[in-house]
Amino acid sequence: MKTSTWIGLAGGVVLAMAALAWAFAPRPVDVEVARVTQGPFEATIDEDGKTRLRDRYVVSAPLAGVVSRIALREGDAVQAGAPVATLAPMLSPMLDERTLRAQQVRVDIAQANVQRAEARIEGARVALQQSRNEAKRSEQLATQGFVADTKLDNDRLAAQAAQKELDAAVEDRHVAQHEVEEARAAVAAVTRPGQARTFVLEAPVSGRVLRVAQTSEASVPLGTALIELGDVSRMEVVAELLTTDALQARPGSLVRIERWGGEGALQGRVRLVEPEAFTKVSALGVEEQRVRVLIDITSPPERWQALGDGYRVSVRIVTQAQDKAVKVPVSAVFPRPDAPGMAVFVLEGGRARMTNVDVASRNGTDAWVRKGLPAGAPVIVYPPASVRDGSRVRERKV
Repeated sequence: MKTSTWIGLAGGVVLAMAALAWAFAPRPVDVEVARVTQGPFEATIDEDGKTRLRDRYVVSAPLAGVVSRIALREGDAVQAGAPVATLAPMLSPMLDERTLRAQQVRVDIAQANVQRAEARIEGARVALQQSRNEAKRSEQLATQGFVADTKLDNDRLAAQAAQKELDAAVEDRHVAQHEVEEARAAVAAVTRPGQARTFVLEAPVSGRVLRVAQTSEASVPLGTALIELGDVSRMEVVAELLTTDALQARPGSLVRIERWGGEGALQGRVRLVEPEAFTKVSALGVEEQRVRVLIDITSPPERWQALGDGYRVSVRIVTQAQDKAVKVPVSAVFPRPDAPGMAVFVLEGGRARMTNVDVASRNGTDAWVRKGLPAGAPVIVYPPASVRDGSRVRERKV
């Protein structure tokens, strides 16, 4: 075979081997790259909540009676001390003719007792005057020595007894007069029911009507709820957090109230974490231990005055805040496969370099890196499983 033929065959073999080597050589992995930034960082607890009035006032009937029709309706404004309902005494049971006559006879008897008491008073006054006169004569005769001392003492005691008898007669007249008033009132309650005295219920605070429990006129027993009032300018937000999250939501923590129906986010502060937790079943059927966190709205009231009681909102409770934090997308951080701790892949010269990082905290989008990364460094987000330390990578162009 000619030399040129051998040379051609050798060249073809070399080209084929080069083509095979190129075909099976590892390709750079296409990856998404993000930059490490520096700026404010916040770790938050996100949860749904609802608004409620801090104080609710239920106006109830302080006595059994007939409540008049309440003209107020839900949403009406009331001032403290304004009348909200009127109570009248309940009517006595209907009386038949015989019972009514008996009541009237009772009035006559009571009036006769008054007259008898007055007659007794007059008799007691006469007896008192007679006793005083007798005691006076005994004193004159005693000075002349014609009456014994025992006689004088007896006359004086008789005068005192007559005075007591007069006092008792006067008191009997008072009793008889009250019996007359009682008997007349019993008759008047049936014959003139419209003259009964009414009792006016007043609003304890200024606010708005939340609920009218009894709109129509009706007889109500003692303690019946009639109307519910509240000051809508004193609103709070209640969020039910998992107990593990509630430990981080300390009183005074900053809160952002979002998705409340208005523009922007409202500001708030955690006022209280209730000390008692409760069990709640989630939508997936899992029992959870939750606790109520009470949040005060600190934004100006004119911004959220349209909010009512029981409105749904979203709260974002800030548990950590840093003004100048080194941040990396949370999708770039992963646990080291061969050692404890966290790491990221940094893009250096077309290769992925695993770099240890100290993650101080994270939120839904960013991780706060305390040390291990400079600001501006390119990192791989959502690193594929094929990427290893030193792997050739190529930034995917969007």
